Amino acid sequence: MINYEEELKKFHPSVDVNEAEDAIYSRDLTDVTDILKEMLRDEKEKGRGRQSV
Repeated sequence: MINYEEELKKFHPSVDVNEAEDAIYSRDLTDVTDILKEMLRDEKEKGRGRQSV
């Protein structure tokens, strides 16, 4: 039978995984939330421009 506690103690993540994780987290990536926020901000600014005309 597998002793999961012992197996977890032996586990070491691959170096490649750690390097990839560091590369991903170190970049400032735009996600869908950022795009939606920008679109909403642009629409609000357009709306303000229409009201003042």
